Amino acid sequence: MIPRYSRPEMVAIWSPETRFRIWFEIEAHACDALAKIGVIPKEAAKTIWEKGSAATFDVSRIDEIEAVTKHDVIAFLTHLAEFVGPDSRFIHQGMTSSDVLDTCLSVQLSRASDLLIADIDKLLAALKKRAFEHKDTVTIGRSHGIHAEPTTFGLKLLVLHEALRRARERLARAVEEAAVGKISGAVGTFAHLDPAVEQAVCERLGIGFEPVSTQVVQRDRHAGFVNAVALAGAVIEQGAVEFRHLARTEVREVEEEFSKGQKGSSAMPHKRNPWRFETLTGLARVLRGYATTALENVTLWHER
Repeated sequence: MIPRYSRPEMVAIWSPETRFRIWFEIEAHACDALAKIGVIPKEAAKTIWEKGSAATFDVSRIDEIEAVTKHDVIAFLTHLAEFVGPDSRFIHQGMTSSDVLDTCLSVQLSRASDLLIADIDKLLAALKKRAFEHKDTVTIGRSHGIHAEPTTFGLKLLVLHEALRRARERLARAVEEAAVGKISGAVGTFAHLDPAVEQAVCERLGIGFEPVSTQVVQRDRHAGFVNAVALAGAVIEQGAVEFRHLARTEVREVEEEFSKGQKGSSAMPHKRNPWRFETLTGLARVLRGYATTALENVTLWHER
């Protein structure tokens, strides 16, 4: 994450501490399901939950173990065993690393999308309010950047509102498709796991499950999500570019908020730059780059 543009709530979702806590929950839920069908002792599953829940996972310790094992999940499981003790031998039974990694990613995507959709809802409400305020505020319309027919500022905002509403719907659909886990073992054949384990774990985590998986959740799901995010960013950029142009000295139809004590330029104190809109444009371009990468990730070699 880019610290300058990251919020504490979003950073927390993608922090190592949160990731390891979700990894533990996946493993513990799997142990519960395995105990229920008689594969591991019920007392062992209980111990794993109790000791793991009380543990504070040490990121530096896990990194230290990984430096030796060269494997992130094994490093985490080794650290978890330090808390759980002998019953740790029942953890991860029949599972492969991607069962943990991909399922965790789905939980994080779901939580992140909750923040994004809540923010979009706030923006939609603000745009709707301002659109009604300015429904009779006459402004000149432009095509090719040249004066055309009169329109209203409210209509400009309403066009943006509707585009953002569609972006919200896309994002909601995309996260529903992307937020699926898999606990189907190596290459996804359930050779050492009952499918009931996968369904139980995903249900308890509040996500769906991949009905047909390989060793991983299929990457078209993630590509769809990242592209939906990029599309939302493109809509926001559409508004940002519009307002940046309208804020130019030669036009001066709108102006970005300028707070008390804010400075526009170290050399030209008269300037009131639309820097927030410029930032939105830059970040939207970053999102489109991520979308391209996500599409490239769809094609996998065989089962992994």
